[in-house]
Amino acid sequence: MPESFVTGLDQQTQEQMCELLNARLADGSDLRLAVKQAHWNLRGRGYIGVHELLDEVADRLGETNDTMAERVAIMGGFARGTTQAVAENTSLKPYPVELTDLQDHVDELVQRFKAYGEALRKAIDAAGEAGDEDAADLFTEVSRIVDKDAWFIGANAAR
Repeated sequence: MPESFVTGLDQQTQEQMCELLNARLADGSDLRLAVKQAHWNLRGRGYIGVHELLDEVADRLGETNDTMAERVAIMGGFARGTTQAVAENTSLKPYPVELTDLQDHVDELVQRFKAYGEALRKAIDAAGEAGDEDAADLFTEVSRIVDKDAWFIGANAAR
């Protein structure tokens, strides 16, 4: 492992946190690609508003993914963000690639945002139990953003 720049945490805890961060990085990267898939293919009433919203959501996911990946690097680990690593490690179910209906995309995205949010809350607990309050705080920040974006997506096109 490369040099760690984190003090106050033993190597085993840092390695555990790198695994946890990489697991959520896989989910976040997968979700970002699902958002872009919907952005590119959705059709229907309210299209332009949802289309533009999804670009903003994808950008926020990119920022939170970057923050998690950088935390891994700070801890001396390797961020695992290639498409191959993401496909192998995501906990999210595959996104259907042949949808066009706006509401179907909204429903599929909200399901995945909720699943990701649940995984993040479990990561908050695991990081806190391991004694890494910085990682717990990072997961909390990402969780708040994910919950808000789930709301933005779901409320924007609610039936």
